Formats: sequence, C-alpha cells, structure tokens
Amino acid sequence: MADLDRSSDDTSVDSREDTSQDSKLEFTEDEETLIARMYSLLGDRWSLIAGRIPGRTAEEIEKYWTSRYSTSE
Repeated sequence: MADLDRSSDDTSVDSREDTSQDSKLEFTEDEETLIARMYSLLGDRWSLIAGRIPGRTAEEIEKYWTSRYSTSE
C-alpha cells in the first residue's frame, strides 16, 4: 500500500514541476520592465536583480534576458 501511495505522489510532483516550469518561463509585463530597469542600473548582476523579483532565480532572469536581448553577430 505504501508503494501505491508513493507512486501517486510521484506523478503529482512531476506534473507540478512541468506546470511550474512553464509558468516561470513566462514573465509579466511588470517583471520585464523591472528587469530592463534593473539591468540598466546594475548590468548583468542577475542575483541582485532576482532579489527584487519574488519567485524568480538569477538563472531564469539571465536566460530570459539573453534569449530576448542578446545580439547575434
């Protein structure tokens, strides 16, 4: 019975991870504005910028910024 409970918990955790990761990749307009303003003040100090946006990591913000604003030559 413990195995049955555990397997159902694993399934729910997996689906939550997928959902939370998808939602974290989308940034609100307010977050985008704040990131741009903070970047102009701090440069690429992602951990400091992430500290101003609850629920976001430095890695997420850096990935967002480089995918949106990187210049490919």
